[in-house]
Amino acid sequence: MINLTGIARPFFRGPVLSAARSADPAGVERVQRAVLARLISRGRRCEYGVRHGFGSIAGYEDFAARVPLVEYEELRSDVMRMVRGGRNVLWPGVCRNFAQSSGTSGGKSKYIPVTADSLRENHYAGGSAAVAFYLNLYPDSRLFGGRSFILGGSFSNELDGLPRGVRVGDLSASLIANINPLVNLFRVPSRRVALMADWRQKLPALVEESAGSDITNISGVPSWFLTVLKGVIERAGASVIHDVWPNLEVFFHGGIAFGPYRSQYDAITTPGRMRYIENYNASEGFFAVQDTLEGGSMRLLTDVGVFYEFVPVDGGDKAVAAWQVEPGRVYSLVITACNGLWRYAIGDTVKIESVEPLRISIAGRTKSFINAFGEELMVWNADAAIEAACRQCGAEVANYTAAPVYASGGLRGRHQWFVEWVKAPACGAEAFADMLDAGLQAVNSDYQAKRSGGIFLDRLEIVEMPGGSFDRWLASTGKLGGQRKIPRLANDRRIADALLEYLIKP
Repeated sequence: MINLTGIARPFFRGPVLSAARSADPAGVERVQRAVLARLISRGRRCEYGVRHGFGSIAGYEDFAARVPLVEYEELRSDVMRMVRGGRNVLWPGVCRNFAQSSGTSGGKSKYIPVTADSLRENHYAGGSAAVAFYLNLYPDSRLFGGRSFILGGSFSNELDGLPRGVRVGDLSASLIANINPLVNLFRVPSRRVALMADWRQKLPALVEESAGSDITNISGVPSWFLTVLKGVIERAGASVIHDVWPNLEVFFHGGIAFGPYRSQYDAITTPGRMRYIENYNASEGFFAVQDTLEGGSMRLLTDVGVFYEFVPVDGGDKAVAAWQVEPGRVYSLVITACNGLWRYAIGDTVKIESVEPLRISIAGRTKSFINAFGEELMVWNADAAIEAACRQCGAEVANYTAAPVYASGGLRGRHQWFVEWVKAPACGAEAFADMLDAGLQAVNSDYQAKRSGGIFLDRLEIVEMPGGSFDRWLASTGKLGGQRKIPRLANDRRIADALLEYLIKP
């Protein structure tokens, strides 16, 4: 395939130049106030805008005083009217695409509007920004010298009797279905395979369609893509993926922390040939992209149809704007966006890594944590600790989740970690548990305090799960697929007790 990267580069300079103009808090404020003004202007004639007096809102301070912070349940009835064809409810016109999201630990599904404006101004613009910053970081890239392999989901959903033309499913299904047809000349798999709902049929089809292509870049969730790549390697009788795709140079990933999977990707790639770029692309919007070689943080996209607010998780419920955040603090993320979500808490927490420029890292979910004993364990704590334990003990993890075990029968409470290995720890599960426990104490002072002297909290317990256990659990919930993820932490026992059933009845 002809290398078109040199021709394509000039078309991807915009996001980098735009970011340079808002590199300091004053620039962020200028851009974000303009974004909010446009959103309010477009939403003032919608039912929600009329309800909250958008027509007379003068600026951010006025907006924050009049419009309430909301979670999904407070918008559910409005969204469901949109799903059923309602016009001008949360956003102008009729919305025909919705992203189904399970949220945290498997409760009632959420349906996030994917409006035509959000596709154009946010999701596709965010994807372009990711490519733009990547090309800026790597002048030697040949990204457009082959094809992109984008791993997505389907329009499988729980709803009956949808109006004609309305589609509900994974966000990626809406992105694939609405993309410019010219893009399909540069990507795999085919639209038919990309939108297949049954993962058992989809996996071999993905392997078959991609194996003979010249792939230069891949995009998706690390856990699911690992399975696909191993299938491609096995089909070709190869040792590493670069034996099959010699021009593969980058993995654009997101959805879950990459650290616990890094060693597994290193094992199936040629050393020094693979680059890893993190994006923050949720059902609610495309928010941030990696803009440094080192990684570890992402540049917040301030001009993609999203106005950001941040609520400190360490006390208080007063939201602050993007130009008011403090470095080092962890916040719950709130968005107002061109999909009709107004001051909506998406359920993610982010850590402010720097304010000039504004970079963030994902700290976890507001409802995906363990705080049964005052330990306030967040997902980023868990990911960092298990990655360190794997490195120390030569282990590789396929999947994990953790939950509390409450004190009973004279025993203290503890955390119970359910782990499915790719490679079991050479040091043994008990030594691994010691390392993981020490790692958690190193990254979380509250956990360390509760573990001090073994007075309040016992050392964690490792439960080794048979291969395929997590996939079987996902299948039992109807959530087996390329974009579905295992909740890493839960403050209750629902997932843990369901997984224990697989030990009793494998």
